[in-house]
Amino acid sequence: MALTGLDQFLKDDQILTGDADIKNYGRDWTKFFTPNAQAIVFPKSTEEVLELVKWARTTKTALVPSGGRTGLSGGAVAIQREVVVSFEKMNKILSYSDEDRIARVQAGVVTEDLQNFAFEKGQYFPVDFAAKGSSHIGGNIATNAGGVKVIRYGLMRDWVSSMTVVTGRGEVMELNNDLIKNASGYDLRHLMIGSEGTLGLVTEASIKFTRKPNDPLLFLVALNHLDNTMDVFKAFRDQTNLLAFEIYDELALQYVLKAQSNLSRPLETVAPFYLLIEVESEGDNSEEKVLSVFESCLEKEWLTDGILSQSDQQSKDLWAIRENITEACAHRTPYKNDVSVKISQVTPFLKDLDIVLKKEYPSSEVVWFGHVGDGNLHISILRPETMTPEEFYKSSQSIDDVVFSKVKEYGGSVSAEHGVGIIKKKHLNYTRSEAEISAMKAIKAFFDPDQILNPGKIFD
Repeated sequence: MALTGLDQFLKDDQILTGDADIKNYGRDWTKFFTPNAQAIVFPKSTEEVLELVKWARTTKTALVPSGGRTGLSGGAVAIQREVVVSFEKMNKILSYSDEDRIARVQAGVVTEDLQNFAFEKGQYFPVDFAAKGSSHIGGNIATNAGGVKVIRYGLMRDWVSSMTVVTGRGEVMELNNDLIKNASGYDLRHLMIGSEGTLGLVTEASIKFTRKPNDPLLFLVALNHLDNTMDVFKAFRDQTNLLAFEIYDELALQYVLKAQSNLSRPLETVAPFYLLIEVESEGDNSEEKVLSVFESCLEKEWLTDGILSQSDQQSKDLWAIRENITEACAHRTPYKNDVSVKISQVTPFLKDLDIVLKKEYPSSEVVWFGHVGDGNLHISILRPETMTPEEFYKSSQSIDDVVFSKVKEYGGSVSAEHGVGIIKKKHLNYTRSEAEISAMKAIKAFFDPDQILNPGKIFD
């Protein structure tokens, strides 16, 4: 379809149609789809986004919103001649209120830039994950991003005070006006959060900050047995001010050490699983108190080894291992799954699913890691070097039913924090009932009557 009319409200440098640009902007971190967009456009304001949506309705052109493109479910891929709407040029922090502890930002602000801005103001923005250096706030909102601090601070929706959204109807909605108390009917702000750009395009948002945590204490420990994971979790949760509780396996550690020559094995002990535990300091005797919890876990033989970080650099290195797992495995084109169960079900679920995966993927390595403190596990099934990415993707899809049946058995979610996108839409019914999916489709039909906003994502 021709792009006639875009030049009425966008300048030439806001429209790209080159093959290299389409390849770059038409995909996210999923590597299984070939981009096939018509063009990439770069609006600079809510007004331009509104004009773009009106144009799309008139021309029946599908739009795919694009942020930092760090998604892992195909939510930002354009493969059916859509126009990609990049928010790269909408990257300003517009205002800040110290009394409210709220920053007003455009959707294209990079997550880490907002974190740094909060620090400059003596505050803290706690939504934190490995892709923070490239992900955008708009994308964080679209997927209700989580990360490593959810156990203490919650998800992205807990930090969005208000937002501006351009719906698929071509209407601008100002949602909530930064009010703490607002009992005036449905809160459409929370409907938009996590909707993956299928109902409206977020152009601006007000993001809440909080106080900076006191100097954190960081442990890396080696698990004696997977069954002891929850024993250690409860000990630290009940006796410390827990900030993060992460898990990764020995294979993940090996891949990171191969990829990052500046990092070294942090413990002498080799264990099947490791826990990265961060707690907030609570005064002069805090370290002594936290060490006593750790020593108690050792005495009970829940742990075999562990270290308490002694410097900022050591803490950065310990976190770098956890944060570089995805990148370290990228060359193996992993088939990723991001699932969740109740915290109490993490250990039996992991053990049961591991049995399933070893049966179904006998020739593949499986890397385990995740936010075990909030029930979220990331599973990366690594492509055998004898298979092409296309062959591996097709093979992996063919047994998704087996994997997600196990998720359903445990009452879990097929997507914990990466969204549904294209990859998981066929399996939405493993988490959501027919009534829920029917209601979602009705909501989509109201906000996007022409089906122009990220069509084919979440459901068809």
